[in-house]
Order: sequence, then C-alpha cells, then structure tokens
Amino acid sequence: MKEYTIRGNEFKLRYFDFYGNKTPILFIHGLGCAGSFDYIDVAFQDDLSEHRKIVVDLLGAGYSDKPPNFTYSVNSHAEYLNEFIDDIGLGELVIFGHSLGGPIAIELCNLCRDKVKKLILSEPNLAPSTKGSASWELSQLNNKNLDSEILEKIKEYMESGNTMWASSLKNCLPKAIHEMSKNAVSGGIPSWKTTLFSFEFPRCFIFGEKSLPDEDYDDLTFKHENIAIIKNAGHSMAWENPKDLARIIKNFL
Repeated sequence: MKEYTIRGNEFKLRYFDFYGNKTPILFIHGLGCAGSFDYIDVAFQDDLSEHRKIVVDLLGAGYSDKPPNFTYSVNSHAEYLNEFIDDIGLGELVIFGHSLGGPIAIELCNLCRDKVKKLILSEPNLAPSTKGSASWELSQLNNKNLDSEILEKIKEYMESGNTMWASSLKNCLPKAIHEMSKNAVSGGIPSWKTTLFSFEFPRCFIFGEKSLPDEDYDDLTFKHENIAIIKNAGHSMAWENPKDLARIIKNFL
C-alpha cells in the first residue's frame, strides 16, 4: 500500500497501485466501503492482469486518514482525486465508480475530461437518494449523537445479515458517513445525470441481476446506454462475483 498527501494539508490518502502496461483503471468505492476491502479481488482477476489498477480508500474510509475537520462531499473527494491523478503522473485513464462512488467518478471526470478514456459506473447514484435507501437512513441520524447512532445502525445491518457492509462501515468515520449520506440526498448542482450526459467519451453501466428491476436501469435502457448485467450478484457485486465484474470491465475496455 502507498500513501499520498493531499495538497494543502497533511491528510493521507492510502491506495494500492498494481502494475500493468495498459491503460490505468482508477477504482472509486461507495458509501461505507473501502477500495482495499472491495476491489483487491477484482483487481487480481486474470481479465485485468494487463492493466494498471489504482485502488483508493477515500478520506474517512478504510486505511486512509479520517480527519474530523474535512468536509466530506462528492465534490471535495473529486477535487483531491483530480490532484492525486496529476501528482502520481497519470495520463489517459479509465475511471470506475460504484454506488455513491459513481457521482464522485462523474465529478472527477468533469474535472479531468481530457484524461478520461472511458467511464464505468456500477449501480451509481444518479438521482438524489430517497426514503428507504441506506444513504437516506444514514442522513437522518442526529449529528449530536452520531457515534452511538452509527453503531446502532451497524448492529442493525449485522443482525439483518448485511455483515460485509457492516464490517466495512465500522472502519469509516461517522462524520464522513453522515455528510456523504446527506450529499446523496441533496444530489448535485447541476445534477449528476446532467453532468454525466454531457460527456463525449464512452461510458458503461453495470447492474447486478439481483438488483433488478431498477428505475435507473429502465431509464438508461430507454436512452440506449451501454449496459451490462452481472449474474448471481446484486448491489455488492465486487464481493459477490468479482470474476464476472472483472470480465465485464475488460470487455468494455
């Protein structure tokens, strides 16, 4: 694992940089997750062996620093990731974003359009989160009792059988979870969809078959977007079927 110091402060972003001589792929994880937890198995699949793979833990998650004085938002993550890809010397790259990492990937692409070869989004948040979603639930927590309320939610997720995500969520800063969840509910300005559909480079959307039916899937199908479906997987496709996820990524590249 390597570390990168965010410009203008001492906050450390930690990441893996796996060798490959073909176009680099930057993996951006979703809410309550970490690249080091989600994408190592994907990165080591044979289908991606020729590509350089950069797997980050966003600030507030996984092994990266968890500064309490950082503003956790889609835009703030995109801004330091844009500096990160410059500072480690990346030229043309593929950007992959999952779930709430999708909007981060979209905003990052907006900052570095000239470097983006392709964009891959797996079940991304394209519209503001609504009641019933995990991000909506987490956005409603009381900021004054955040630590204890996050622990209660983790206990609920554990008891419901969502043990993988609950384990990852434990290693995230509660403030980061809360602020990112609130951003998921408020959405982007302009909307993430508006920004996404302004891009001219190729894009692909991935859905797990267990997540269907899905409104975004229906909308993207209507728009004749490039969509792939992963068998035997739902939203947590990187854990459930990393081999087929890597295959679909490779096929799009």
